[in-house]
Amino acid sequence: MAGSIQDLSRAKVPPGFRGRPAWFVQLWWIVQGVLFHASPQALYGWRRFLLRSFGARIGNGVRIRQSVSVTYPWKLSIGDWSWVGDYATLYTLGEITIGDNTVVSQHSYLCAASHDYTRPTFDLYAKAIHVESEAWIAAHVFVGPGVTVGRGAVVGAGSVVLKDVPAGMVCAGNPVKVLRVRPTQSE
Repeated sequence: MAGSIQDLSRAKVPPGFRGRPAWFVQLWWIVQGVLFHASPQALYGWRRFLLRSFGARIGNGVRIRQSVSVTYPWKLSIGDWSWVGDYATLYTLGEITIGDNTVVSQHSYLCAASHDYTRPTFDLYAKAIHVESEAWIAAHVFVGPGVTVGRGAVVGAGSVVLKDVPAGMVCAGNPVKVLRVRPTQSE
């Protein structure tokens, strides 16, 4: 095969990509490993405090399990009364915004970055993820860079979401497909 498809010896993180100096990133990873992950399950306030101390915008009553991984908390925003379940990964190389009363269930992976596979240098790029209020990302869901999950949408377990999910819809599959309207309670 002629030419190089991929030459990782030339790969670089774009200047300013992390949003903080390397020492600060390393400090967060130590704090996450020692103080965040080791905290007892009920200490939601402690984990909110740690994330806020590193620049995350975390609302009131947010419940984040101790096994959650957050790459760069300063690129994370979570609204009031939202939950993030066990072993969820918030890969915040790009911004991730989670609305109010929203659930990201266990083992889900929100990936706000990727690589340009068409370039031999495998360039890294970020694209924000927005999970709007009252949405539910069920267990083992992958949400890719640049995706918006609309208000009140449900994404079924094990789904792969590479395009926007419309508000108020129940969706599932690989790739995710719209299945039906999410029922609402009339008052």
